[in-house]
Amino acid sequence: MSELTTDPSERGLYRLAAGTLLVAFQGTTAPDWVMRGLENGLGGVTLFGFNVADPAQLSALTASLRAAGDPVISLDEEGGDVTRLAYHVGSPYPGNAALGAVDDVELTRNVYRSIADDLARCGINLDMAPDADVNTADDNPVIGTRSFGSDAGLVARHTVAAVHGLQAAGVAACVKHFPGHGATRQDSHLEVPLVEATMDLLHERELVPFRAAIEAGTKSVMTAHVRVPALTGDLPATLSPAALTGLLRGELGYDGVVVSDALDMKAITDSYGLAGGAVLSLAAGTDLLCLGPIPTESDVQEIITGIVGAVRDGRLPVSRLEEAAERVARLRAWFAEPRQVSAGESVIGLTAARRAVTLTGSASPLVDPLVVEVDTPPTIAVGDVPWGFTPWLSQAEVIRVKPEGADVAAILERAGGRSLIVVVKDAHRYEASQSVVSALLTARPDTTVVEMGLPIWRPEAAAYLATYGAARANAQAAAELLGV
Repeated sequence: MSELTTDPSERGLYRLAAGTLLVAFQGTTAPDWVMRGLENGLGGVTLFGFNVADPAQLSALTASLRAAGDPVISLDEEGGDVTRLAYHVGSPYPGNAALGAVDDVELTRNVYRSIADDLARCGINLDMAPDADVNTADDNPVIGTRSFGSDAGLVARHTVAAVHGLQAAGVAACVKHFPGHGATRQDSHLEVPLVEATMDLLHERELVPFRAAIEAGTKSVMTAHVRVPALTGDLPATLSPAALTGLLRGELGYDGVVVSDALDMKAITDSYGLAGGAVLSLAAGTDLLCLGPIPTESDVQEIITGIVGAVRDGRLPVSRLEEAAERVARLRAWFAEPRQVSAGESVIGLTAARRAVTLTGSASPLVDPLVVEVDTPPTIAVGDVPWGFTPWLSQAEVIRVKPEGADVAAILERAGGRSLIVVVKDAHRYEASQSVVSALLTARPDTTVVEMGLPIWRPEAAAYLATYGAARANAQAAAELLGV
């Protein structure tokens, strides 16, 4: 990625435009175009699971990025199902649903402080967390266990605890997804979800955690690609001046950094394109544009060209870019403040997971157990992160089955004379999973059911365990409770 011109004034405009972008790239080392981009003013990067092999590699990667500039280095580390540091093995921390189920704000603060210590040791300075959505739609395909719960007050107090935990270690929190993604039944990675709420309801429900996070001093807020007709009209909030400038900046008084959700999501690209969406989002009040993993070097260049062109033709005031640059400069100055970061790993994640797991009924002593994990397709937000009881049930036989076409008779034959444990993940969202579990329970009412998502669909079983998440820590806590 090279500069557009040698003219000093145009070069300054180019750097202002580039400074709004958080780019992504494939691989565990940064390509040359990213390094050149950072030298030419690129705002920073967003890392994903495919960028992370282990802490030593990640530390080397972030050090190389800092050597090329002064970048914002961000990723999504929510704990629970959404993890980038532990993408290949599963998170050692339970996610928000588990923390909300325990409802101990000091525990939440300590979990997020430990996450921040892990991030800071690896050179990450902005965590796109916590999720402050009030999850009121049971079948929400994109939030679910990422939310602390369905009560606005509970979500608010745990959002504040998470912000305090992260920022105590010098990692900026990025509270998301403003103005609220919890009441949606569509995935914004694929389309523009609808939030059918009046402004009064938004203030009573969705906005409560964001207002609390702003008062707690969150360094950044992430936008949502959701349409709220009462607020945004036909626009997604990421592109809405009414949402970002009128409500977030004006009414709620927020003057920190506003970060867009990934602009390569179909909610934006299908209607506005990358460059068009970038210009509209900046004009609406965004300061940093997260581009996601899809845009290439040439796409990034086109976005910068589009932003520069919008300034030239008057669609985007240069003052808007200068304002964004000033806010991001304040954030960088905050990053530079000295802080104490712990030197080693913490056991707080497992402690929290143990407190979250619940047992209904009575789990009998296990006899040569057969564990049947009913497969659940990964969501785009989570990615293909491993989940399940392997390796925690070393004395059990663990099999993974697809719910569609699962051979229940063969499973029952295999389980003859043995303890049967059936593991599901968000079974309330998948009728095929419910059918498999129900058929097994009809023949084997002594079956233990373990739900590793939200415990909304609760079948009658001899024992029912709810973990409130599918992180590695959740699985270990459940295995301990089963006594295996």
